[in-house]
Amino acid sequence: MSGRFPDDAVRVEAREDGALWHVFLDAPKANILDARMVGSLRAVFRLADDTPDLKAVVLEGTGPHFSFGASVEEHRPDQVADMLRSFHGLFRDMSAAAVFVAAAIRGQCLGGGLELAAFAHRVIASPDAKLGQPEIRLGVIAPAASVILPQRMGRPGAEDLCLSGRVIAVEEAHALGLVDEIADDPTEAACDYVRSNLLPHSAASLRRAIRAVRLPFDRRLHDDLDAVERLYLDDLMACRDAEEGIQAFLEKRRPVWRNA
Repeated sequence: MSGRFPDDAVRVEAREDGALWHVFLDAPKANILDARMVGSLRAVFRLADDTPDLKAVVLEGTGPHFSFGASVEEHRPDQVADMLRSFHGLFRDMSAAAVFVAAAIRGQCLGGGLELAAFAHRVIASPDAKLGQPEIRLGVIAPAASVILPQRMGRPGAEDLCLSGRVIAVEEAHALGLVDEIADDPTEAACDYVRSNLLPHSAASLRRAIRAVRLPFDRRLHDDLDAVERLYLDDLMACRDAEEGIQAFLEKRRPVWRNA
């Protein structure tokens, strides 16, 4: 199975007789996770769920960067609810597919891009990679990261990134457990890991092993993601500063906070 998904946002190449899919976020240079991209990724993982011979997916961004994150324009009040629910639906689709995912990161991996990468089972990054959750700088929060990052790197590191909004170099990300491996060619390193460690196994058994090892995380994902989504839509979006931060970004100016 190779080809493009809806609106040409995602490109898929099948390898290893279809046991490995190489999935590209294909909207360089930023690879923004807008409604088009998210819809394409959801289609990929729904198909993955229906492809019993598939054992692994390697995610990477086309061009110099993995992803700059979600579309800021789609954070406007009239779009944010649909955007957030669809984006969170992507994680639920990935969870349901129970297929191994490796994220191969080059360049910038920010916001929703980092949330997507951190949800993978293995994260491999190049020496030039930069990772961060800058949402707080826009007066908003990172709902998925608030659930995913504590599971991947522990609560202190997750709080640091989500509350400060700072962007970190790959060495620090590796030390914090956010990145599993640093490699000059993260894509080839991810494929090598799959070939050496996963392809010899039964696809049916591997999926059940993934469900088993992620059972506590998946339970928390389904419950807590709903809770943070409500916090975002019902509480945060009623704050003047959330709207101001998004508008300031779009107008390329500094936000004026009223702390309300």
